[in-house]
Amino acid sequence: MCKDCGCGEPKDKHRKDAAHGGKKNHMHQHDGHWHSHDDDHDHEHKHEHSHHNEESRTVSVASKVLAANDEIAGQNRKWLAERGVIALNLISSPGSGKTALLEKTLELLKDNLPCAVIVGDQRTDNDARRLSGRGAPVKQIETYSSCHLSAEHIAKVLPEIVTPGIKLLFIENVGNLVCPAAFDLGEHCKIALLSTPEGEDKPVKYPVLFSEAAVVLITKTDLAPHLDWEAAKCREHIRSVHPGAFIFELSAKTGEGMNAWIDYLKSLNS
Repeated sequence: MCKDCGCGEPKDKHRKDAAHGGKKNHMHQHDGHWHSHDDDHDHEHKHEHSHHNEESRTVSVASKVLAANDEIAGQNRKWLAERGVIALNLISSPGSGKTALLEKTLELLKDNLPCAVIVGDQRTDNDARRLSGRGAPVKQIETYSSCHLSAEHIAKVLPEIVTPGIKLLFIENVGNLVCPAAFDLGEHCKIALLSTPEGEDKPVKYPVLFSEAAVVLITKTDLAPHLDWEAAKCREHIRSVHPGAFIFELSAKTGEGMNAWIDYLKSLNS
């Protein structure tokens, strides 16, 4: 379960259809609140509901899930620290350029800073295949129905992917601006990506991520001249939710701004 969205709930939780004789549900009101019933029975009986209890149980389950995740994240953080590895959790919407950024980053860091990459997607190893052969071990994690990586996902592959000598671990999270922000993976910090085609107001629309991200990367700056893009307004929105965030404007395609990003990464291990 993703904190609030319930992505871990069974797909059939709220369904009563062909498996139960094709019964349909409808909504009606009793005692000032709405609830549903199958259409094939009468309603001449007293209804007792505990919606508040259901909400409390949902919050309780979510809290337990996050608490368990945080415990494993703490173990991951300790494991990485003992080996001198800095882990960065890259979070963004799909298509913002995470994989393209890592392709260029690995190319520029090759022979300078030993790296490893964990890639999260619901399905396929497309991104992992794009990143392989660039001087860093790469591990794909398929999350299937889950819309984010968890600390447990990371814990299972750390010993395999973080080989002796690795200093920097990139974690490319599932493309999603909401749920990944709620789940600590044991990273050194979260890094939010925002591409110019997405618009300047993403930080204020999704403040949880952008308030927690130590670094914000504005990507695809090569497209800015062709868009109604206002860089100053974007920076203003970022500062409004996180005044202390590091902001980099770059293009993995042209290389613009990449040197400053690479210098930042090197400074983490200095």
